Amino acid sequence: MAAVALFTLILALAMLASPPDAAQRAESDPTSTDRRRMIQDQIEARGISNRAVLDAMARVPRHLFVPQPQRASAYEDRPLPIGSGQTISQPYIVAYMTEALQISRDHRVLEIGTGSGYQAAVLSLLAREVYSIEIVPALAESARRLLAANGYSNVQVRTGNGYLGWPERAPFARIIVTAAPPEVPRALIDQLEVGGMMLVPVGTLFQEMTIVRKTASGVTEQRTIPVRFVPMVNKP
Repeated sequence: MAAVALFTLILALAMLASPPDAAQRAESDPTSTDRRRMIQDQIEARGISNRAVLDAMARVPRHLFVPQPQRASAYEDRPLPIGSGQTISQPYIVAYMTEALQISRDHRVLEIGTGSGYQAAVLSLLAREVYSIEIVPALAESARRLLAANGYSNVQVRTGNGYLGWPERAPFARIIVTAAPPEVPRALIDQLEVGGMMLVPVGTLFQEMTIVRKTASGVTEQRTIPVRFVPMVNKP
């Protein structure tokens, strides 16, 4: 009888020490299944293959970055309103822009257009530091609180005009713009380091994703895919 009791105790301790299986993890995070489906059906299916980008998007709880009434739709294949006339981008576009930037762990990244903070959260898992500018004060403050509360400690959020960039923190290895200017802002080009890359949707009614590369001999622009972003606001 003592042997049986000892065996039962050992089995119970082994079960406690074992890592949770997929079912247990899904139960503790009911949105993990939605994120896996989002990545498989919306992102990998369209050709995004960078494992670091896919892993980052699997780790960031997108539903926390949308208003409560929108949370049931957080993992759907579309942008969603986040208030103040702004949107959180479609998951595929977030993945596309993040992969195109080719971010490494030693990079300092400038984001123009914090929005809810979702893109900054994804970037923070790939880069050394993320500096993000949002022109709408209420969104900037909300994103700042949300990012801090969820442990994205290498992100700084500033309320301000993205056209001006963040000169005192320049130069940046990478710049990502998540609103559409009619042309690439000169200040952002100036704040991009030599060898750096910027991704920006350019245009008014019709927009194209544009990859800007800065070299010692000059600046090049490459247009890639048609996109639709809210206009980039330029005001004091």
